[in-house]
Amino acid sequence: MPAMNSMAGNIFFIGLMGAGKTSLGKQLAARLQRPFFDSDQALCEKTGVSIPTIFEWEGEDGFRERECQIIDELTALSGIVLATGGGAVLRPQNRACLRERGTVVYLHVPPEILFERTRHDRTRPLLQVDDPLQTLRELYRVRDPLYRQTAHWVLDVGNDAYFSTFKQLLDMLLRNQQNADFAG
Repeated sequence: MPAMNSMAGNIFFIGLMGAGKTSLGKQLAARLQRPFFDSDQALCEKTGVSIPTIFEWEGEDGFRERECQIIDELTALSGIVLATGGGAVLRPQNRACLRERGTVVYLHVPPEILFERTRHDRTRPLLQVDDPLQTLRELYRVRDPLYRQTAHWVLDVGNDAYFSTFKQLLDMLLRNQQNADFAG
């Protein structure tokens, strides 16, 4: 079996807010001994303000423009693990950068489970509404096809325990590496 850190290329995580992109991404990066980036965190560091502040000052369009720039910068790096913001797939140029510059893993989680994970989180501007579950359902309806179009792999997370999901991810990566070794 090949060593985990011998896997070539970038690995990018996409999915709705609360899917586990950052948590899984950090753990995978540590396991592969690679740099980890979170596009939302990188954007906050670059601007010096929080995501809610960007939304407040510039609206969603301003945020998406800044997000597009940071995704272009980060996906141009080599040998990284990247967790994107939930709406990163809304812009065609982001989808192209992700798909062409790395292996994209869609962490698929139903809206009802995401609601349970995020309902007490006040840092997510899109969920600061009267009916956050309905908002999650609408985001899922719009974004799920874009996630699937962008992803090389779909990992159904559901209610699985974190360790189980991480093991599934490692198994998927190993199978892909073995297939690439066999084909190459």
